[in-house]
Amino acid sequence: MKQKKIIIIGGGIVGSTAAFYLSQTPNMQITLIDDGTGNATRAAAGIICPWLSQRRNQTWYHLVDKGAAFYLDLMQDLQKAGITHLPYKQTGTLVFKKKDSLLNQLATLAQERQKHSPMIAQIDILKGQELSTQIPPLVTDQGAVLTHGGGRVDGGQLLDQLLGLFQQQGGHFIQGKAQLLPDNQVQIDEIIYDYDELILAAGAWLPDLLTPLGYKVDIRPQKGQLLSIDTHFTTDNWPGCMLHGEIDILAFEQGKLVIGATHENDQGYNLSLDREKIQQMKEVASAVIPDLQQYEISHTRVGTRAYTSDFLPFYGRLSEHPAILVASGLGSSGLTCGPFIGWQLAQSILKQPHEFDANPYSPDPYIKIQGRLKSE
Repeated sequence: MKQKKIIIIGGGIVGSTAAFYLSQTPNMQITLIDDGTGNATRAAAGIICPWLSQRRNQTWYHLVDKGAAFYLDLMQDLQKAGITHLPYKQTGTLVFKKKDSLLNQLATLAQERQKHSPMIAQIDILKGQELSTQIPPLVTDQGAVLTHGGGRVDGGQLLDQLLGLFQQQGGHFIQGKAQLLPDNQVQIDEIIYDYDELILAAGAWLPDLLTPLGYKVDIRPQKGQLLSIDTHFTTDNWPGCMLHGEIDILAFEQGKLVIGATHENDQGYNLSLDREKIQQMKEVASAVIPDLQQYEISHTRVGTRAYTSDFLPFYGRLSEHPAILVASGLGSSGLTCGPFIGWQLAQSILKQPHEFDANPYSPDPYIKIQGRLKSE
């Protein structure tokens, strides 16, 4: 039987997840291409807890809710494939508020969503000593809502595992910059590759890829920076902390804390480190964990997120090029919904039905060709 040729451009969370699942299927030749520039997933560590978001867009919420639940399936599949040290763990999530009334409102929202999302698990309002029990060095007069089902994930570790398994399962990885050609072809340097189906999961770089085919894409880049600190705390089971504003504190094994991230809309594709912003984030975290002041910053990361004008992600087949599947616009929710989107793209290629309605996330409204909206 002739092998079906699948090319995936973009080795972030969407592309790597799709590659992992597709490479488990016989009679498919899977090639993943990535040039290593600005990978948002590799630069990220994330709290997987969409249920306490007060963002009102229900289309967005429906996707991230399913994305969070999909982590349990993904971890099972990684374990079946031989992974023992998983990159995701449910340690709970704390969301801090300054007023009791806001805490009660948030807890009520979580309880309402819990009816349809049992993964949320137990919900508590914690203050004072109750918070110190969760995170001993925490010092704050604020209260927080704790959802026991919240989790955290190391984006870089997850990518390494997905890519490693992809190659073990026969997938082919190419590091390089790809260019689309007509007639179902991709060029890297002087080499031309044919494909039967193509996944474009290049995040903020999707517009550049689609330009040769006459498309314009509603995507803008957003710079994100974060830092990590190696401490002597016993952090293995600390819940994630979502502070006011943009700053989260994520705890990993062996005393490692990850703090961030920035959301910079005026930096374009700039990947240079801004040490002033890095220091500011450390100061915000030190305001609630004062002992952090005695530790130096261990590592920093910089990546580029992709956003649409209405802040919704899109994914699916291009109407006028149905052999091409795209995904972009995930923004700061990429680690939450990215694996689920990658899995859905793989199912589409495998012609495997699933229950989730992806129609609200069609790429048609976000991609233009020859000066018009494709959906017009």
